Formats: sequence, C-alpha cells, structure tokens
Amino acid sequence: MTAPAEATQSGLDGLTVFLKAAGDGLRLEVLQVLGQNSFGVLELCEIMAMKQSGMSHHLKVLAQAGLVEKRREGNSIFYRRRLPPADTQTSALHGALFEQLDQTPLDTVTAQRLKGVQAQRAAQSRAFFVRHADDLARHQDLIAEHEQYAEQACELLDRAAGGTDTVLEIGPGDGRFLVPLAQRFEQVLALDHAEAMLERARREVAEQGLDNVRLVLGEWPEAGAALPPVNAVVMNMVLHHLASPATALQAAAQQLTPGGVVVVTDLCRHNQKWAVEACGDFWLGFDEADLVSWAGRAGLVLRDSLFLALRNGFQVQVRSFQRGGAEIDNRL
Repeated sequence: MTAPAEATQSGLDGLTVFLKAAGDGLRLEVLQVLGQNSFGVLELCEIMAMKQSGMSHHLKVLAQAGLVEKRREGNSIFYRRRLPPADTQTSALHGALFEQLDQTPLDTVTAQRLKGVQAQRAAQSRAFFVRHADDLARHQDLIAEHEQYAEQACELLDRAAGGTDTVLEIGPGDGRFLVPLAQRFEQVLALDHAEAMLERARREVAEQGLDNVRLVLGEWPEAGAALPPVNAVVMNMVLHHLASPATALQAAAQQLTPGGVVVVTDLCRHNQKWAVEACGDFWLGFDEADLVSWAGRAGLVLRDSLFLALRNGFQVQVRSFQRGGAEIDNRL
C-alpha cells in the first residue's frame, strides 16, 4: 500500500531538485550561455565573472537536476546543456525552460564577455591554420579524403534546388570544392579567416580558370554582414574547427534567401584525441542530434542525411538543412 506514496515522494524529490536548480538567476544565465556553445569551467568563470569554486558548485546543482552534462574533448572537459529526456516527470518543464531561455536576450555585459571567450578560441584556430597551411591537407586526409565526401555534398546540393545565383563556402581549404560549386552557381563566395589558406585556394582557382569565384578574408560569422544573401552555404569539415558551431549555423541560416540550403559535412562524434594536435580540431566531431538541434533553433529544417564510414574509425555525416519559404521535402 505504500508503493504509490513512495513513488509520489520520489517524483516530488526529482521535481524539487529541478526547481531548485532552475530557481536561481545566475544558474539560468549559465544555461543561457550554454545554449550558445559548450564551455569549460574556466571559460564559464570568465564569462560569468566568478571564481571557479562558485561555478563548480552551480554546475554540480545543474547536473544533479539533469540540465547540464559534461563531455571530454581531447584533454579538456566541457559542459553543455543536456537535451530534455523523454518520458520523465520534468521533460515538459525541461523543454519549456530551454525554449524560454533561448527567447530571452542575454545580459549585455555577459554577452560581451562571451564574445571575448569566443574571440580567444577563434584566434587559436586562426594561428593554427597560419602555422600549418602547407601540411594541413596531408593530416586531414588521414581522417577523411576530400573525394570521399565531396560527391555526396554535391548530391545534397543538387537535391535541395534552393537556387543557383550565389553560394558561400566557409573554409574552402585548398579550394578543391570550389570547382563543382563554380559549375553549379553563377557566383561563388569563399570565406576563410587565414590568408595562408586563402592563398592555397587562390592557386586552385587560377589553375582551374574559375572566373566566378571571389575569395574573402574574414571571420565567420562576423564577415557575413558584408556579404550578400546567398542561395546556399557550404561547410565541409569546418564546424569542428569553429569556436561556436551553433552560432555558425545560426548565422548561416540568416545569410540564406528563402528556401536556401545549408550543407554541412563533418565528423560524427569520436574519441581520437590526436586530431586536436594534428589537425587543429576544436571539437571531436558531433552527435547527430546536436546538428539537428542547433539547426532547428536557427529556423532550419533537416532535409537529407548521409553517413559515410571511413578508415581509422571515423564516420562522416553529410547533412542538408533548408530555410523556410520554399516547399521542403524531408528525406532521411
């Protein structure tokens, strides 16, 4: 006879833990920040302007409530928001809380400190590509050769039919993918934050005689303000180098014309730490659900997904997401 009462008490205990975690303004602000990206404890301390001991306590409370989780990236541990679990007492509250937080503007001062941390990450990435521009392709080919995913990325572009006026490739690398893009679009924009990498792309453009390609030096997403709206954005093996993948996807969505498409080729989640040092990877790939979640929050709808098993234990995901404004045919 006591079982129902015990179950009720257990449910109330879980609800109490959740409400305690969500009932603190600072912890809510931490959840807002983690909605932008995953961060380490020291980064969160800098963003929130507080000591490590205090931040660790708040993260522990949030973790006990199932609102955050930690994951290892190389030798570093990052915290991120935990996706709402299915069929639990707090599932609806969990999802509603995150939705409300995403609709609430971040405090101006906190947002400025957040930009500072992301700028530090971007500077580290930029410095790596400057140092390793000449041998980066060789290292990256140990993970995924260009030819292994380029055909699939083109296939997803062709299926989307989001328009053929202008395409933007973020991080063109050595410029090989600019060739099929130049064949499909009237104008091709190629953006990179490292002049050394743009020079490699520039040589490829000259060798192939591509007269509809414009190379742009700049940081994404900041450089997007100076670029025109485009029918498609392509990011091949780029997201895992970026300081904030979620922000990058959101900016890509904003750059699109109605019905435009974003094509992302990237690694599935893995644990091969050597990629951090050899290839400058900031993130060890992504869970499939992460990309869909970030894209959905940016107003993009999943259109197509392809998965490729590669050597050395890596798997590549090729995904296309479409912006509203044109008829969308969802296919998985």
